[in-house]
Amino acid sequence: MKKILSLLLLLFTLLSFAQTKILSWNLQNFGKSKSAIHLNYIAKTVSNYDIIAIQEVVAGNGGAQAVAKLAELLNQKGNKWDYKVSDPTSGSSYKTERYAFIWKTNKAKLKNKPWLEKKFSLEIDREPYFATFEIKKKTITLVNFHAITQKKQPETEIKYFKFLPNEYPDLNLVFLGDFNCPEKHTVFNPLKKMGYASVLKNQKTTLKQKCKNNICLASEFDNIFYKTSNTQIRNSGIIKFYEDFDSLQNARKISDHIPIWFEFSLN
Repeated sequence: MKKILSLLLLLFTLLSFAQTKILSWNLQNFGKSKSAIHLNYIAKTVSNYDIIAIQEVVAGNGGAQAVAKLAELLNQKGNKWDYKVSDPTSGSSYKTERYAFIWKTNKAKLKNKPWLEKKFSLEIDREPYFATFEIKKKTITLVNFHAITQKKQPETEIKYFKFLPNEYPDLNLVFLGDFNCPEKHTVFNPLKKMGYASVLKNQKTTLKQKCKNNICLASEFDNIFYKTSNTQIRNSGIIKFYEDFDSLQNARKISDHIPIWFEFSLN
């Protein structure tokens, strides 16, 4: 009997201190190009996480519908999920897109309406999408972002991120997404000086066209930046989903980026 009570107590303790897991994924051209098989695969891949941040949702017909379908598939897996899709981004010099958040309603509660950042919409082509979630009576604001391509010099717009913590002094900002720029780039130094750290270091997150000598990843583009005084990272990593496919060509029909994730608690 004592053993059973001890086990129950341990289980209760583990459940009480279960951490929240957030996944970020650039789902390349997420819209009509994704078949039912693709969407089912994506749902299976992300279902063990609590909040999903998606970049590169198609701005036109098909993007928001694909997010709704993904949420519907996730709802069939035993948990209740909700979602929000942004309006199209406003930048004119590069292609507009949408962002999305999908989350388990028993793990996180959306506070207020998510918004596209308008303050620097002229300087940042695809302005980031903010959403504040309440988790165990504490809040976190996810800043979902997809930078312009490396050739277009994403550091010219990422440099404005250093102003955002002061714009929102009451929010615990976490920047995540596809920066098209490695975390060691000096453009991130101002954030680092403000107490931010990257979840991933020296971690490539984009797929090559073909694997060479078992090396399949190309660039360190996707990451998560969090304020170390507000957030404790318990675990983090990547999902090498391409290993489920017989070729990178087929894997790239899902995306040319791999998902990244972190598990955390709020101070």
